[in-house]
Amino acid sequence: MGGFGEVKVVCLVVVAAVTAESTISCGQVMRSVSPCLAYLRGSGPVAASCCDGVKNLNKAAATTPDRQAVCGCMKSLAPTVGAKADLINSLISKCGVALPYRYFSSMDCSKIQ
Repeated sequence: MGGFGEVKVVCLVVVAAVTAESTISCGQVMRSVSPCLAYLRGSGPVAASCCDGVKNLNKAAATTPDRQAVCGCMKSLAPTVGAKADLINSLISKCGVALPYRYFSSMDCSKIQ
């Protein structure tokens, strides 16, 4: 598994490829979901700080380019940190966040509105 620095570099490349208009970086996505990593790997509960991060990230992703950037970051972060797709999707509902799509590894982030 790569280090946090490697994850940030990969994410920055993905964000640049997804959109130049986004104000959300993969570093911000990683910081927001880092309290969730144990849950996303299947080895811990959903902590309150995890849901706070998920809710704040959802609020920050107010524009289509932001949502597409978050999607791209999640696509590159999930396999890097060992997150499971089913747990990513269940985390969203456990934290009370409504998204108009479900995460899957081959999703086309450019189609997210």
